[in-house]
Amino acid sequence: MSTSSTARGRALVPMTPRERTSSISLAGIFALRMLGLFLILPVFAVWAQDLPGGSDPFLAGLALGIYGLTQGLLQIPFGAASDRFGRKPVIALGLVIFAAGSVLAAVSDSIEMVIAARALQGAGAVSAAVTAMISDSVRDAVLTRAMALVGASIGLTFAASLIFSPMLAGVIGVPGLFWLTAVLAATAALGVVFVVPDAPARAARTAAPQPGAAGDSFLEVLLNPALLRLNFGIFVLHMAQMTLFVVIPVRLTALALPVEQHSMVYLPAVLIAFAGLMPAIRAAERRGALKGLFIFSIALLMVVFAAFGLLDSSALGIAFLLLVFFFGFNILEASLPSLVSKSAPPSARGLALGVYNTTQSIGLFVGGAAGGWLAGRWGAGAAYAFCALLMLAWLLAARGMQVPRSHEPGSAIDLNHKA
Repeated sequence: MSTSSTARGRALVPMTPRERTSSISLAGIFALRMLGLFLILPVFAVWAQDLPGGSDPFLAGLALGIYGLTQGLLQIPFGAASDRFGRKPVIALGLVIFAAGSVLAAVSDSIEMVIAARALQGAGAVSAAVTAMISDSVRDAVLTRAMALVGASIGLTFAASLIFSPMLAGVIGVPGLFWLTAVLAATAALGVVFVVPDAPARAARTAAPQPGAAGDSFLEVLLNPALLRLNFGIFVLHMAQMTLFVVIPVRLTALALPVEQHSMVYLPAVLIAFAGLMPAIRAAERRGALKGLFIFSIALLMVVFAAFGLLDSSALGIAFLLLVFFFGFNILEASLPSLVSKSAPPSARGLALGVYNTTQSIGLFVGGAAGGWLAGRWGAGAAYAFCALLMLAWLLAARGMQVPRSHEPGSAIDLNHKA
């Protein structure tokens, strides 16, 4: 039997109970960070109109977007701090800052005060530290599945927000949503300290700074060719995502579907796509074909954006394409942080994930601005074409990627093997 067929037939490495606990609890914390962004999206613009200055669309948009801006600027410092001072203290501190921003938003009485509060929320930039701790806490063989839990938790948070945010705001108001977010963030900070298991000793030793080790400096991490390719990917992925969601709600409204019924389109697409996520990743892991699945997903999104130009004239067509979009998006969202963790120098893993999360946040910001400008000037078709071209550029760049080997003998499938 050839080595390649042996790799394809190798049994899937199961997660240990400790790995499951770490992955699930940290994925929940990651999702909570996104809750501050998602929960107010369906209701903020209407609520802001009652605030002094809130009727200005630019200020209202700034209040929403500045969260991602401060988060992006501080991902690298928080990631690097987690390398130096430990993951748990940095994550807990970030959640406390996030909670403080939520409290300030809850008591705000002007749009300027809300802008400051949202900036403070984003300053609790723990995404890099959380993903670094996940990579510390699980073996390479199960890291992609652990990161898939993060992607799934974010997607489910987004889907739940679309449904429950208007209902909750009707009961407790938008300030109540901010109070709820503050309480959950404080609870999560306690969970980091008392519930999340410490990373295994081997990870702590691996993550310890090693003077003179290659790749430890900021510039070496920033300019590492493998990391540059992956960072370009997450930038493109989230730029395209934000561009899509600048355009699609407007298209659905133009098709006489009221905003309160948009969840009828989003929710089935999100849930069905998530149902296929883990089986696809497990099948690729068994066959040693994660790179093939990765490349296929990029190509799939390129086709989806090209198809939007033909099928966005019906809600059914949009719903189908959103389902396919979320399937490809979820696979890439789960794979990218895993690949960054494996490609980064172990002692600079938090820094590398900080750069990764920064480019992700910048992608969201640029995607929203570019998508709105293109759609406003040349229509939705221009925005779709823009995204399709971005995916083509990523596809060409990703073809030369090398999936990093596991450093744990016998625990992971060698994805670089050639028969």
